[in-house]
Amino acid sequence: MNIVSTADLRRTYGEGETAVHALAGVTLEFPSGQFTAIMGPSGSGKSTLMHLLAGLDKPSSGSVKVDGHEIAGLHDTGLTMLRRERFGFVFQSFNLVPVLTAEENIKLPMTLAGREVDQEWFDRLVDTVGLRDRLTHRPSELSGGQQQRVAVARALVHRPAVLFADEPTGNLDSRSSEEVLNLLRQAVDEFHQTVIMVTHEAAAAAIADRIVILSDGQVVHDGAGTDAEGVLDLMKAVG
Repeated sequence: MNIVSTADLRRTYGEGETAVHALAGVTLEFPSGQFTAIMGPSGSGKSTLMHLLAGLDKPSSGSVKVDGHEIAGLHDTGLTMLRRERFGFVFQSFNLVPVLTAEENIKLPMTLAGREVDQEWFDRLVDTVGLRDRLTHRPSELSGGQQQRVAVARALVHRPAVLFADEPTGNLDSRSSEEVLNLLRQAVDEFHQTVIMVTHEAAAAAIADRIVILSDGQVVHDGAGTDAEGVLDLMKAVG
C-alpha cells in the first residue's frame, strides 16, 4: 500500500523568462513502512518536493496523494487537519515550543487536536528516545541531540501515517546525528512507520531503505539503499 504518491508533480516559481521550474514532472510512490531518503545538489528540488508532499506548499500542477487524500485541492482548513492528524514532522531547527517542558512538547499534537494521550504509547516512546529523566526540562535546558529526540517523539506520538524529516541531523554533532537516525530507523522497523527524509548527508541517507535523487527538478535515481560510500558514488554519478 502506498501511503504517499505523486503524479507528474510540477512546481514553478515566477513567470515567463524568469520562471524557475523547481519540480518538472515528478512521479513517485512511497509504500507503507518504508524509509526513503531524498537527496540532490542544492537547487535540485528536494526541499520543494518535501514541502509539496507535506502540504506546506501547493503544486503548480500534478497530483499529491497522502493516506488516500488528494491534498493538492484541499482548502487550508482541510490541509491543517490532515497535517495535524496524519503527518509527523522533524525539522533541522527542532521547532520546539520554548515555554513548554519536554513532556508537553511531545504531547503537543494530541493537545492541539483535543485528543487523549495513549499513556502506554507515550511511555514506550519516551523510553525509546531515552528521555525519561528529561521530561520536566524545557528546550533551553536540553542539548541539541536531546531536543531533536523530543522532536522525534512528538512526531510519533499521534501515530501519523507518514513522518517527514527535513535535514533532521543538520544541526547535530556526529554522535547526536547517529542517535536520531537510529531512532528514525527504529520507528520504521519496530513501529512500522513510513519515513520520508530529505538530507544532503551520505551517512544519513545510508540508513534508508531507498534513495531517491533529484537534479534540476527531476528524478535521476530511484533505487535501494546502500552504504555511505555507495551514496557518495551515486551523487557523483548524477552530479
